[in-house]
Amino acid sequence: MKKITFLLLCFGSSFSLLAQQDSTALAVDSAQVRLRELPASGSPVRLKQFIAPATLIALGGLADGTNLFKGLNQTTKNEIVEDHPTFGTRVDNVLAYTPGLAVFALRGLGIKGKNTLGHEAILYAMSLGINTALVTPLKHITNVERPDGSNRLSFPSGHTSTAFASAEFLRREYKDVSPWYGIGGYLVATATGVLRMYNNRHWLGDVVAGAGLGIASTNLAYLCYNKLHIGQKKERQGSTTYFYPAVSGGSYGVGLVKNF
Repeated sequence: MKKITFLLLCFGSSFSLLAQQDSTALAVDSAQVRLRELPASGSPVRLKQFIAPATLIALGGLADGTNLFKGLNQTTKNEIVEDHPTFGTRVDNVLAYTPGLAVFALRGLGIKGKNTLGHEAILYAMSLGINTALVTPLKHITNVERPDGSNRLSFPSGHTSTAFASAEFLRREYKDVSPWYGIGGYLVATATGVLRMYNNRHWLGDVVAGAGLGIASTNLAYLCYNKLHIGQKKERQGSTTYFYPAVSGGSYGVGLVKNF
């Protein structure tokens, strides 16, 4: 299908851009290899790492509400329904978290990532918290009806944003071990977005924008993590308390993670 190909090209181009950024920063990252032995090692976050997610968010918004891609959402839905009228699955509910959980599974198998287990847990909690804090208000502000007409909380796709936040978390933690971990995570995230459309729960624009928000959420989590110097505080104080935004249903609050 032409529209699905467009979706895959968007995600593939974004991952290629992220990979190029990693190659450009290889010399800097190599000088920081010794940090991997510390209790908390930050992963450098650069402004250009927000270019790919910003592009995806913009494309998703254009597909949803402008004449530039007029009819793209509807024609994509029509093609999916025509080819797979009875399709339905719940596997996307599990796939959304699979890349993130893979980080902890790999550690359980003895394959260590960039950070220690405790700090990986903090980073993933921050990523999901920021992602939810961004996506949930946007759903209510944009008020876009879902393809199946069930409600008006379609834009952006929360499942897709969670999947891509998880995939970027996996990529960041294991990019120095092998790029294939990140590639695998992004393939799973892309499958999550495609399945959301095949389940008639989201438009193409919802999924593309959700991917950008997910990647941005993890980048923001690492940025906050680096700025707060969690590892240094731990050495001085013996423990660290971190607060992050949390959203549950229609309630907004603050989550807390304490690391001893």
